[in-house]
Amino acid sequence: MSESIQITDSAQDYLAELLEKQNVEGIAVRIFITQPGTPYAETCLAYCRPGEEEPSDERLELEKIAVYLDKNSLAFLDEAVVDFNADRMGGQLTIKAPNAKMPKVNADSPLEDRVNYVLYSEINPGLAAHGGEIKLIELTEAQIAVLSFGGGCQGCAAVDITLKDGVERTLMERIPELGGIRDVTDHTDTTNAYYR
Repeated sequence: MSESIQITDSAQDYLAELLEKQNVEGIAVRIFITQPGTPYAETCLAYCRPGEEEPSDERLELEKIAVYLDKNSLAFLDEAVVDFNADRMGGQLTIKAPNAKMPKVNADSPLEDRVNYVLYSEINPGLAAHGGEIKLIELTEAQIAVLSFGGGCQGCAAVDITLKDGVERTLMERIPELGGIRDVTDHTDTTNAYYR
């Protein structure tokens, strides 16, 4: 069982009650993080009817409920606590996941997570001073990272030379299996190195 996440007794009681109201045999709770390892990480808790879980999910059998944990979110759920604080208004469920926004990657992590890690840990902090930010939009089948250059980088004449070169160099050094980078806004210019 994954020891990384703690679901307090009060949270289990509360969730067990909610699940019971759904009146679905075998219903569980699923916990996952959207955009893990980035500043936009959101920890989500959802009902999970039988068959709705992913085959790779880790199943936790707790005393009162069953919980599925998304495989890609596991590292980011380390030290997470799900708690329920009762109050006069009925109370609220809280999820604290201190590591959700922390990039945790290694050589086995999905390519997408590793690109995001380099962007968020090495590239974006340097751009923040200029109000710029780079986001990974998608990875193509050819392992080309399609990036969005936002904020102060957009429409800046130097973006082509300085940024793309620097970003491409950094990403390619850190992640050799990457096929290259492409700017999502760059639909017209076919002279760039991406197609060489």
